[in-house]
Amino acid sequence: MKKLVATACLSSVLMFALPVWAATAPAAGAGSIVIVFKDGHRQTVKMSEIERIEFPAAEQGASASNAGPSRARFLGKWEVGDGAGNTFYITLYDDGDAKRTLGKVRGKWEYVDGEAHITWDDGAQDAIRRAGAHFQKFAYHMGKSFTDEPDNVTPARNAAANPSL
Repeated sequence: MKKLVATACLSSVLMFALPVWAATAPAAGAGSIVIVFKDGHRQTVKMSEIERIEFPAAEQGASASNAGPSRARFLGKWEVGDGAGNTFYITLYDDGDAKRTLGKVRGKWEYVDGEAHITWDDGAQDAIRRAGAHFQKFAYHMGKSFTDEPDNVTPARNAAANPSL
């Protein structure tokens, strides 16, 4: 699905960039793309230098209260519950690694449909999801999926010094 969306986005960019590229191809050189900024200045980039084009989640014009969470909002150290009244920490890193203090387990995480999905090396899974103005941690034992009934749901709070919530 991600590849389909990326391909569609790239096709859209190229569709709009093609007239500009075609008009400036002799000056820019074949195999280049020209980006025209709002202030009118242009930047030429060789296609051979581009690995991929990414479109980060835009939140321009939206306040933090009505904007959906972006991947960056999940980065950092989260204080969460264990379902038995105790708390522990889950740390999510930019490279997709994750660690939790409960059992000192490592894992991997990814941003999926506005949620952080964490798969732990011991087979358990956690999801951190927005619930109104707050976040919650949904715990799933080994063998369950993120769409199953969770084993427990507890509050989740980004404990980073400057969380971008």
